[in-house]
Amino acid sequence: MNQTRQLRRNTRGEVASKTTEPPTLSENEDGQKTGAMVVLKRGLQVSPELRTGAGLTVLMALIVAAGSLAIPVLIQQILDQGLRGQAGLRTDFIYTSCAIALMIVSFVIFAQRATYNRLVRVAETTILELRVRVFRHLHKLSLADHQEARKGILTARVTSDIETLSQFAQWGAIAWIVDSVIILGTLTVMAIYSWQLTLIVIAIYLPLIPILKAIQQQQFIKYREVREAVSETLGQASEAITAAPVIRSYGYQKSIRAKLESANQNQYKRQIKAHKFFALLAPVMDTFSALSIAGVIVAGSYLGPDMGLTSGEMIAFVFLTTILVAPIWELGEVLDQTQTALAGWWKILSVLDVPIEVTEPGNGQHLGSGAVEIEVQNVNFSYRTGSQVLKDINIRIPAGSNVAVVGETGSGKTTFVKLLARIADPINGQILMNGVPLYEIDARSRHASIQMVPQDGFLFNQSIRENVAFGKPNATEDEIKQAFHSLGLLGWLQKLPEGIHTQTGPRGERISVGERQLVALARAQLANPGLLILDEATSAVDPETEVALVSALEQLSQGRTTISVAHRLSTAEKADLVLVFDQGRIVEIGSHSELSIQNGIYADLHNTWMGNTQASR
Repeated sequence: MNQTRQLRRNTRGEVASKTTEPPTLSENEDGQKTGAMVVLKRGLQVSPELRTGAGLTVLMALIVAAGSLAIPVLIQQILDQGLRGQAGLRTDFIYTSCAIALMIVSFVIFAQRATYNRLVRVAETTILELRVRVFRHLHKLSLADHQEARKGILTARVTSDIETLSQFAQWGAIAWIVDSVIILGTLTVMAIYSWQLTLIVIAIYLPLIPILKAIQQQQFIKYREVREAVSETLGQASEAITAAPVIRSYGYQKSIRAKLESANQNQYKRQIKAHKFFALLAPVMDTFSALSIAGVIVAGSYLGPDMGLTSGEMIAFVFLTTILVAPIWELGEVLDQTQTALAGWWKILSVLDVPIEVTEPGNGQHLGSGAVEIEVQNVNFSYRTGSQVLKDINIRIPAGSNVAVVGETGSGKTTFVKLLARIADPINGQILMNGVPLYEIDARSRHASIQMVPQDGFLFNQSIRENVAFGKPNATEDEIKQAFHSLGLLGWLQKLPEGIHTQTGPRGERISVGERQLVALARAQLANPGLLILDEATSAVDPETEVALVSALEQLSQGRTTISVAHRLSTAEKADLVLVFDQGRIVEIGSHSELSIQNGIYADLHNTWMGNTQASR
């Protein structure tokens, strides 16, 4: 089984070159090839909540429609039997009919409220589950998918695109269900009174179908373009806000503002084009509504007696025609909202259609506690849109080793350590931890045994205590403080205004970049992993803090395997083993003392670093 799975992984890169590329998170989907029914069918498959209790929902809508249609029938009975019947004026019949009408109206109000409550509950449950499903899917996607997609686009998928669905669910979706049932029910009752007049009404409304279809098709295309423009605007806005310090420092306000203004103008123009089609609906619907009522009155006046229609039935038929106008008009109004929702829905589905490449094993193996031995065999990796990042990586790292990974920017060192944490899988080759293929290790065991401190030291908008507790959710406050103490950072922690309860702010922006990195290191220490990966973890720390930190890390490396992407080569000087990357390959392996006396890449890097360090003094 393992050999079969490995064979599949080893041939994945070759197969990909011969087959169609899988869907990505790009904005290049062809909206003109995607119809509304395709989106609806695919959406119902993805959201089974919409199908739950659908029969009961339709039944409740039928009850509401039947109650609404009972009023014209009672009016006809009052006119034909209560006022102009053979027995003359029948006040008892009229009073009884009015009482029945009152009860029906009361019941319809109650049933309509219950129906709408149920539809809203189903719709909002669907939106909730869909939002969670999209978030979960995004978090499972490979590193390659996140590298290719702009963060603003991903944000749009789980915010504005889903919000369009939420707004549609609160009115548009309900209107389609209830109004469709009312239209069918009204036509049925009209046919019972006079199938001839019913055919006239249908004949008048028939040309409306191709007109609405043409408008709908154009609206769908235009609103897909609107959703793309919204994503672009969000991306530009997110970039402008996130990079505010850099923009102000270098005086980029004018160029960034121009980009944002261009994105806003593009969104504005696309919105105007989309609304032009919606503007056609009002005059079109008004024209056909007036024609249908006029057609019934004219035809009924001339043909009514010959068809055996009484005056009461004729009035009821006109009444039914007016009832028919309201749901058709409402559906015309929600058509605009429907196109926006379908366009947003398709964007969401495009995310869910991106395949999950890093799949977790069903019954994975456990790493256990203690230091981890690593063996990398013939590993290659590349992003979908770029050149190969890692090429034929082969290395064995004994358990308990302190390893430094060095190399020029873009040499592949950061990608290498991300593969060790299984943020992505190799195109081919495999990584073994304690002799077990990484893709066969249970996810919880991997998360407990492998901890990675990223370069940016990301923190959540919580206190320092809560951020560190992610490493061990059930940890006590004393255990968290001990993690700082082990790193020699307890003194720094006590200097903060509120100590361990200091709020870090959004993305940790209330504390400095170096301080965020210290918190991230404490989080990893609390987890007590067998493999600790430091992606340039000391790059943003001041020299004084770095000395204390490196000293603490030397103590912490005892009993665990530590791999550090070394930006400052003081880390490499103290490592047991140094891996030198260049253009995606490991070109040198050895200790600092061995590599520094060779005329290789490491020696050049170290001499350059030493020169810069002395110059800064």
